[in-house]
Amino acid sequence: LYRFFNFPDYRAFREPLLNFCIEQGLRGTFLLAGEGINGTIAGTRAAIDGLRQFLQSHDLLAGMEYKESSAAELPFHRMKVKLKKEIVTLGVCDLDPEQGGGIRLDAAGWNAIISDPDTLVIDTRNQYEFEIGTFKNAVSPNTDTFREFPAYVKQHLDPQRHRKIAMFCTGGIRCEKASALLLKQGFEQVYQLQGGILRYLEEVSEADNLWQGECFVFDGRVAVDEKLAQGSYEQCFACRRPVSAADVQSDKFRQGVSCPACFDDVSEERRSRLEERQKQVRIAEARGDQHIGVPMKHQS
Repeated sequence: LYRFFNFPDYRAFREPLLNFCIEQGLRGTFLLAGEGINGTIAGTRAAIDGLRQFLQSHDLLAGMEYKESSAAELPFHRMKVKLKKEIVTLGVCDLDPEQGGGIRLDAAGWNAIISDPDTLVIDTRNQYEFEIGTFKNAVSPNTDTFREFPAYVKQHLDPQRHRKIAMFCTGGIRCEKASALLLKQGFEQVYQLQGGILRYLEEVSEADNLWQGECFVFDGRVAVDEKLAQGSYEQCFACRRPVSAADVQSDKFRQGVSCPACFDDVSEERRSRLEERQKQVRIAEARGDQHIGVPMKHQS
């Protein structure tokens, strides 16, 4: 869930929100900032419904949109409510996504716009997210963080050449800022997928689905498939990138220590720390305990 709005008392909201979530046994993360709220939370059906009622009681959060999917186990280990400068970090001041976003499209409208050969379809997510799944005809900015997106726009996009742009992300929040940025810089026809990939997969029929692959999610499930069920990827503890079955067979994959994407970047000092940590994970598993921070798929 997320919402952009003027939120001057966001600091005061932290404690009651955190206390409520802890009382309900919820886990996950909320980000609060002067520009709004952003969160991914997991819990029982009753706890999630209670959270929605709690948020609904706040005048500025009434009617907020939610996206849901399910998992067999809690995909988070702690409950955190963090105070931030931005609820999604772009690093550009004076953007107002609440008022200045692109044209929002549902699944049917999205399929139509990205099937138009005159549309430039941009995946605003990070490169490692793009690599395990994306929409037909989409291009990647080849970024490691969303903060790099403004530089991509400056270097590769032109309002005179790119007259129709459609953008998407996991849940919609990155596109709110990305579209506001493009409109501010003179791009006129800017579209965004309402609710992101997750809402699209909720709405679209199997016959009309233009999504290809899996969708990376920032929790213990690692990725979800086209039916929003837990996907086939694991996660590298060292770099947090998704790890495929083929990656696991690589000599550069070491459980809890490295994967082919980061093997050459892990220093010997950090490698030693990660190896010691993995040793403790195995000890915890042998005792039947859960070691904090281990993704669900890495647990025995």
